[in-house]
Amino acid sequence: MHYLDWLTPWEFSPAFLICFLGGAWLFIRGTRVHKVSIWRRALFWSGMVILYLTMHTQLDYYAERMFFIHRLQHLVLHHLGPLLIMGAYPGQVMRAGLPMRWRIRLRDFRLTGGGRALEAVLTHRILVPFLFVILVVGFLVPTVQFYSMLDWRLYRLMNWSVVISGFMYWNLILDRRPSPPAVLSPGGRVLCPVITMVPQIIAGAIITFSERDLYPIFDLCGRAIPGMPAITDQAIGGLTMWVLAGFIEVFGVLYALSTVMRLSSRNRLPQRSRRRGVPGMPVTS
Repeated sequence: MHYLDWLTPWEFSPAFLICFLGGAWLFIRGTRVHKVSIWRRALFWSGMVILYLTMHTQLDYYAERMFFIHRLQHLVLHHLGPLLIMGAYPGQVMRAGLPMRWRIRLRDFRLTGGGRALEAVLTHRILVPFLFVILVVGFLVPTVQFYSMLDWRLYRLMNWSVVISGFMYWNLILDRRPSPPAVLSPGGRVLCPVITMVPQIIAGAIITFSERDLYPIFDLCGRAIPGMPAITDQAIGGLTMWVLAGFIEVFGVLYALSTVMRLSSRNRLPQRSRRRGVPGMPVTS
């Protein structure tokens, strides 16, 4: 196979291509309005490139036929790709890339009841972390994984759902603003990755140390790497989820801690309590 053939989509997806090109177009237009640093540009385009390579190339063929490649694919779709893109803070830039008519319509929609409800769901401080975890762990249930790999509609739903939940989650964790307007408090942004990484680490450990083949679907489809035992494939996949995904979550904790220290140095952390006056005693400022 020629090297360029690797870039040929295993399963062509018009929806993905429209989203990818649309996002790139909006970001490019937005950089003509806002000054975007070279680091933010690098983060955005790095995330976009690895999302494309993971979802819309021949790699998808191997992800359907090797469990550890499947886990590496989801590591990028769920963790790394959305983390890099949201680390570029592209929202304001992409809004500026919209034609003026669309911007006005978007602004008006956000003021409606439906717009506020949609925004509340997409940024809910409990629902978003819950979906971030359950969509990964849930699809690892052997029966769910079996049917998701056989039915192309469930397979695409699985991939799209982890990407979308990844964007929603890292949008909350990487927010550098005080609360409000940020949904999560600065301390909540530190605690949230600690909580969400635990179920993923446990699931990864169970898969790693399992002595039986939990996912025979990959044998049924025909493993892309001949000679690799199912248990070895499974153990590498479990370690990918256990170690690599956990490492990315730890980065989220450290980033959130840096946000806390930055806000604290600027006296922008929320004050939990104020001194109350006591009868007969003066209140000092």
